Amino acid sequence: MTQTLTITRPDDWHLHLRDGAMLAAVLPETTRHFARAIIMPNLVPPVVTKADAEAYKARIEAAMPEGARFAPLMTLYLTEETDPDDLAAAHATGLISAVKLYPAGATTNSASGVADFSKVQAVLERMAEIGCPLCVHGEVTDRDIDIFDREAVFIDRVLDPIRKSVPDLRVIMEHITTKDGAEYVKSNPERLGATITVQHLMLDRNDMLVGGMRPHYYCLPILKRREHREALLAAATSGDTRFFLGTDSAPHPTHAKESECCSAGCFTAPVALACLAQTFEDAGALEALEGFASLHGPAFYGLPVNSETLTLTRSETPVTFPTSIANGADPVTVFAPGRPIYWSAP
Repeated sequence: MTQTLTITRPDDWHLHLRDGAMLAAVLPETTRHFARAIIMPNLVPPVVTKADAEAYKARIEAAMPEGARFAPLMTLYLTEETDPDDLAAAHATGLISAVKLYPAGATTNSASGVADFSKVQAVLERMAEIGCPLCVHGEVTDRDIDIFDREAVFIDRVLDPIRKSVPDLRVIMEHITTKDGAEYVKSNPERLGATITVQHLMLDRNDMLVGGMRPHYYCLPILKRREHREALLAAATSGDTRFFLGTDSAPHPTHAKESECCSAGCFTAPVALACLAQTFEDAGALEALEGFASLHGPAFYGLPVNSETLTLTRSETPVTFPTSIANGADPVTVFAPGRPIYWSAP
């Protein structure tokens, strides 16, 4: 006997599509399930201007599978040289939905990010004036800070001061990974939201490290202790509209993940909704899935809820997913949840 669950078609509020052949390979895995996605701008070179965003959006639309109903929501990469007028023009036309802040050196292709936050103060103030949200990769990059503490330190040293200096700025703490992050969002109800990934709801650092290093679980921000995963799961299943889905699905060629110095990121797009349904069911909160995946994000971004629906199916036996997708000579390994998944999406 099968069971079905019909929800409003979901959106992904944090997605990496890359470019070129990789873009063409991974895009169908998102358009199959999601109606919209916030597209990350950390290409090489990064998407820093209105013209860059226009060109990248055109490449995404050209790579769209036939018949796909999907809207890429573009972002600009914030640098210390960002032109506030160019940013405002991109936002005024509806081209961009947000601007992305990467602390310099924090993650993949973040070398052009911000090192001196005083140099972006004027840009942040302009963003607050025009209502353009700021998506934040919330980690400090100081070598003297333990990698497992980077998010908590970022909140104290960088994020809280930014929000106090520009109180009208709408901020999304992307891919929060700690109890500290969840509690900060809960204690700051005004103009603050947070996305949570599939892997951070399902896994902790023991899953990545015990019994040998599992490179396909390595991502940034890195997986944390179990207590942090439990705090994230509680937030995601609580019905609190400040928490919503951002998969941070981040494809890399398998050889780059299985290397001596492996790339950071989990390619979850093909299995994200199935894994979420199982995770929410296991938590006794399946009824909260639609809010987290489909309703809270549009509410925060001030966008309409999707009119279409998506139906997930639960089987009596575990579902088998592809282990990789083709990408020319460089296949991409699909996230393996490490537990039986009984749900599937069409």
